[in-house]
Amino acid sequence: MFFKHVYDKTLAQASYFVGCQQAGVAIVIDPKRDVDTYLKIAEEQKMKITHIAETHIHADFLSGSRELAALTGAELYLSDEGGQGWEYEFPHVGLKDGSKFYVGNLKFEVIHTPGHTPESISFLLTDTPATKEPVMLFTGDFVFVGDIGRPDLLEEAAGIKDTKVPGAKEMYRSVERFRGLPDHLQVWPGHGAGSACGKALGAVPSTTVGYEKIRNWALQFENDQDGFVNFLLEDQPEPPKYFAMMKKLNKVERPLLTEVPRPKHLSKEEFRAAMARGVKVVDTRQKREFAAGYIPGTLNIQNNNAFPTWMGWFVSYDEPFILIAPEEEIETLTRMLMRIGLDNIYGYVPDVSVWKELGNKLETETIISLGELKDMLKKGNVQIVDLRGAAEYKSGHLKGADNVFVGTLENNLDKVSKDKDVVIHCKTGDRAAIGYSILARHGFKNVKNYLNGFEEWVQNANPIVKEEKEEPAEVN
Repeated sequence: MFFKHVYDKTLAQASYFVGCQQAGVAIVIDPKRDVDTYLKIAEEQKMKITHIAETHIHADFLSGSRELAALTGAELYLSDEGGQGWEYEFPHVGLKDGSKFYVGNLKFEVIHTPGHTPESISFLLTDTPATKEPVMLFTGDFVFVGDIGRPDLLEEAAGIKDTKVPGAKEMYRSVERFRGLPDHLQVWPGHGAGSACGKALGAVPSTTVGYEKIRNWALQFENDQDGFVNFLLEDQPEPPKYFAMMKKLNKVERPLLTEVPRPKHLSKEEFRAAMARGVKVVDTRQKREFAAGYIPGTLNIQNNNAFPTWMGWFVSYDEPFILIAPEEEIETLTRMLMRIGLDNIYGYVPDVSVWKELGNKLETETIISLGELKDMLKKGNVQIVDLRGAAEYKSGHLKGADNVFVGTLENNLDKVSKDKDVVIHCKTGDRAAIGYSILARHGFKNVKNYLNGFEEWVQNANPIVKEEKEEPAEVN
C-alpha cells in the first residue's frame, strides 16, 4: 500500500492519496481544487487515479473532486446518506452505511457518521494482502485529533434553522459508535489546528481510536448526552462568511477549473481605470509595511496562512478584485483563492509604487504603543474596540472594551464612534490590520491601532475583565 497525507496549511485541510502498488491504482479522498498535486504523485508512483471520494459536502473549501475526475476519468464515490436536501446533484457512485468498494487490493467500508452534517461518512480501510483487520479510518470532519466536528455550521453559516441541536445529538450517537471501534485503528481527519470546523483541534496530523478515548473531550461524556451537546455548542468560533457558498458549490453543477489561472499584470492605466470604477483592491503586504504607506481605500489582507479565510470574509463571489503582491507570490495567492472558489481576479500590481507614479500620495496608519494606550485610557473619552471573536472576548478583555468581531465589522460600523478617539486591537495585530484598513476605507479618521494587541497587554500583567459563563440550557 502507498499512502500520502497532503496538507494545505492555509485552510488546515487534509486530503489523502492511497494506492494499491500491486494493481497500480489509487484513490484520492477529499481533494483540494488545485489538483496538480495529486497528478504529480500519481505520475511519480506510476499509478492511475481510479477513485475519488469525499467524506461530506464541504463548507470550508471548494472540493477538487470534479476537476480531478475530469482530468483522470476516475469515478466519484460520494454519500447518499442524509435524506432530502443533502444529495449531490451530479453523477456519482452513491454510498450508504455499510457500502464496500475496492481500490485494487485495498478494501474500503463506509460508516455513516452524521452530526457535523447529515450526510457525513467515514471510510474504513483494510489492506487485504497484509491483514483481515481494518488499519485506517478517514473521518473527514467527524473526529479530529482532540476534538470533533461542529454541528452548528449549517445554522450559523448556511442559515438552515433549527439544525444545530439535532446535529449535536446525531454527533453524540456517532461518537458512541466510534467508541466501539478497535483501539489500534489509525484515525486520519480532514482538518488540523487552525480550522474553523472545530474549536480545539490538535496540531499533530493523525491519531488512533484508543488515544482519542483517552484525550478527546468528546469521548468523556459517556451516558451524558445533555452535557455533551452543551459543551459541543459552547464557544465555537465565528464561521467564515464564505462557508455558505462552499456548501452550495460543492453540491451543485458548476464550472470546472482544471489548471491554476495566471492573473494579468495590470498597467498603470488599467489600474487607475479599475480604481476609478470602484474595483476592490487587496494589499497583501505585511501589516507594518502596509501601515507605513498604503493606497487609500485598499484592504490589508496579509499573505499568510489566514489569507484565503479572510478573503472569504471580505470579498464577494460576484465581484472582481485586484491584488497588490510581487509577481513571485501571485501563483501561491491564486492557489489559495481557487481553493475557496474566488476565481474573479481582475489582475495584480506588484507594489504600491504604481499609485505614486500616477501622481498620488500614500496614506499612513496611526499605530500606538502600550504606553500610549495607557495614557489615552487615563485621559478618557476613548473607545476601545476589541476585534477578536466573541469567545476570545469573553475569556478576557480590557475593561470597558466593546467587542466587534472583525469579520462582521463592515456590517457594524455604527458601533464604532466617530466622535471619540478610537483604539482598535486584536490578539497579535493581524486582524487589527484588516480592521484599520476597513475603517479607513469607510472614512474613519479618528482610529488608532494598538498593533501589538491583547497578547502584549496580558504579558505585561495589565488587568483584564472576564465574563462569567451562563448556566447551560437543558437539551430537549
